[in-house]
Formats: sequence, C-alpha cells, structure tokens
Amino acid sequence: MEKLNVRIDKWLWMVRLYKTRSIATEACNAGKVKLNGENVKPSRDVRVGEVYEVHIGSLHKTVEVVDAPKSRVGAPLVPQYCTDLTPQAEYDRMKTLKTQEFRPHGLGRPTKRERRQLDFIKENYFDDDDQ
Repeated sequence: MEKLNVRIDKWLWMVRLYKTRSIATEACNAGKVKLNGENVKPSRDVRVGEVYEVHIGSLHKTVEVVDAPKSRVGAPLVPQYCTDLTPQAEYDRMKTLKTQEFRPHGLGRPTKRERRQLDFIKENYFDDDDQ
C-alpha cells in the first residue's frame, strides 16, 4: 500500500466527511474512526486501499482511500479521492430515521410525550450509541 503522507484527520476533512479538521480530530480521539475495527489516532497517515469505518452523527459510513488531494476539494471531486462502500441498508436506515422525526409545518415543537416516543423509537429500533 502506498503511503500518502497525509494525516487521517486532515484527509477526512479534505474529502468532506467532516466539516472542520478539528471535528475530524475529535472524532478520531472519540473512537468514531476505525481501521480494521481498531480506533485510529488523528496523526496516522492514510494509505491507498485502506478501508475506514467513519461514524458521522448516526450514519456509519465505510470509505476506501483512493488518493489524497493537495487541499480540501469540492463535492463533485470527492469520488476521485475516496470510494463510498457504505451499504444501501445504512442509507435506508437513515431515511427511515428522518421520516420518523418529520413534523408537518405549523405543529410547532414536539410535546414532552411526543419527544419521549421519538426517543423510544431511536433507542429501540436504531442501534446507535452516539445520537
């Protein structure tokens, strides 16, 4: 595997998986970025062909390193630098989660009872520990 001399936190920011580099660093330190099931330190250099598991909110993405850009790239250029290996079932789970939280316009904030029901659904039907 070819070493790219780019830190993982910087690469995650450059390919737009995280909004800022400091958020990417915090995610690495919190154990939300894994390589082969092991937590990754933010200072680790990425290599071509490595597959990382990245937790972004409640989405669990799997990405493969293709190359490292010289700086942060625009969204249309991201596929040149990483391959998204996330199963479609994960995106479907996120879509289901979003529809569960949908509230028609004009209803205002959820009541305490509605909030508890939403929390119950999230806890029991979606296996996510960082919501």
